[in-house]
Amino acid sequence: MTDANSILQDMNDRSREVFRILVENYLDTGGPVGSRTLTRSLSEKVSAATVRNVMQDLEYLGLLDSPHVSAGRIPTQMGLRLFVDGLLQMGDPSRQDREMIDRTLGDNSSDVGGMLDRVGAALSGVTHGASLVLTPKHEAELRHIEFVSLAQDRALVVLVFSDGHVENRLFTPPPGQTPSSMREAANFLNALIEGRTLSDVRKDLQGEIERRRQEIDSLAHEMIESGLAAWEDEGSDQARLIVRGRANLLSEDGAPDELEKIRSLFDDLERKRDIAEFLELTEEGDGVRIFIGSENKLFSLSGSSLVVSPYMNADRKIIGAVGVIGPTRLNYGRIVPIVDYTAQLVGKMVSDRS
Repeated sequence: MTDANSILQDMNDRSREVFRILVENYLDTGGPVGSRTLTRSLSEKVSAATVRNVMQDLEYLGLLDSPHVSAGRIPTQMGLRLFVDGLLQMGDPSRQDREMIDRTLGDNSSDVGGMLDRVGAALSGVTHGASLVLTPKHEAELRHIEFVSLAQDRALVVLVFSDGHVENRLFTPPPGQTPSSMREAANFLNALIEGRTLSDVRKDLQGEIERRRQEIDSLAHEMIESGLAAWEDEGSDQARLIVRGRANLLSEDGAPDELEKIRSLFDDLERKRDIAEFLELTEEGDGVRIFIGSENKLFSLSGSSLVVSPYMNADRKIIGAVGVIGPTRLNYGRIVPIVDYTAQLVGKMVSDRS
């Protein structure tokens, strides 16, 4: 099928106006839009028959669908994408919406996690959708790494950061580990970490092991891999995702099968399955991104839309994201500026408190 953007360019003024008004009505009401409704809103006076012909042409192009034979039309996923990319008009968030978000960041507490939890609650409240907040990883430079044996099948990796922050994680060490292999593994890593973050060390670790193979035995090698894997495993990323406002979607008046899809979505989020799909959204540049229906793997089953924006630290490095999930008939013109405003505000506040 022809690219959606070229379709928009090829549409005449009447077709473009019919399409725009129809989608705006659908996003406002959630129901099919008929020709008589459209004739009352068009800038030129045309008959309902003329409007129906235009709607048939738009349906042929794949932009509209008719849920019932005698009903009006609703936009398809392709139609919504075309509208969002080419016709959506956005302003600034309203003063009331800004004030509600601002209130969550108003205290001087250094508890970033608590602040981001309040942001998630406010974002779901303002938008009447479900909010996602991806909290930042701790990216200070490392000062010291230590492995502590707790039992034959249990050990602790302790990380001390240059800013005084200390974190630890339990893991199962490889079989045959000895106190000396643990010390050797820690000494090897401590020689590498000065002035570097955990992400930097993890990225270059395999190459360093290959270059310095003679300096480390196989047991210490396995210990390094197991210890850092325990630190950067899926669970550490899962704990970074805050989900608020599930009830806003579950309370939607929808068919039982639609509600079941929504429940399935939140079950996945609760278990953090496919969470890498969400994490990847923060690595593809700044600015708000909109995913409609099946455009994103994580949300394709529920047919939901996601509006998401990364936020940055003082060095303009992406460290997290905020987003809103809702039905595909989200009020994008209102939601997008709210998400954008929230992301910029969170980035500033996280930078000020770090």
